[in-house]
Amino acid sequence: MKRFLDVCLSVIGLIIFSPLMFVFALLIKIQDGGPITFSQERWGKVGKKFKVYKFRTMVPDADKKYGFSPARENDIRITFLGKILRATAMDELPQLINILKGDMSFVGPRALAVAEISTTHPLFYERHKIRPGLTGPAQIGLARDVPFEVKLGHDLDYIQKVSISGDIQYLLQSLWITLFAGWEKRSNKSHKQNEIGRTIVNK
Repeated sequence: MKRFLDVCLSVIGLIIFSPLMFVFALLIKIQDGGPITFSQERWGKVGKKFKVYKFRTMVPDADKKYGFSPARENDIRITFLGKILRATAMDELPQLINILKGDMSFVGPRALAVAEISTTHPLFYERHKIRPGLTGPAQIGLARDVPFEVKLGHDLDYIQKVSISGDIQYLLQSLWITLFAGWEKRSNKSHKQNEIGRTIVNK
């Protein structure tokens, strides 16, 4: 059922947002003449690697110029248009193709870059039992700079309790954040969330 919904929603999303995607592609090209999309090798279900696609939000060759690191608040690598795309999560629209292909799901743990985690991590395969998601509990409820083990705890908790009704709730929450351009304003909402993450990871 989860995969069926992913296919249906990704097809609908591509149809609805294709004109907007064309506009974003044009604006990115006009902005600095660099590549329109950004691709990166990431971990998928059961540790299978795949290439994720996003609209480019950083200056061309950002990793070569500044080194690889997750984006931070007021990151000098992010372009003006990139800030808008990231705040509204519109930079993620090309991942509808990843979802349609079966690399990803709409809801699940974030797809981690290959450089972010190794298969030798004791909880690697536990975390990658299911497809990574475009959104999920850790993406919605936690700030980017929250420690990895806390995010991991939320991911494992989601995997243990995954349900269609829960996925719908996360999708609605994500839509709300997108409408108010709040993806770059998220903060760690409570000490309790940190404790949940640490407790699950340390089991």
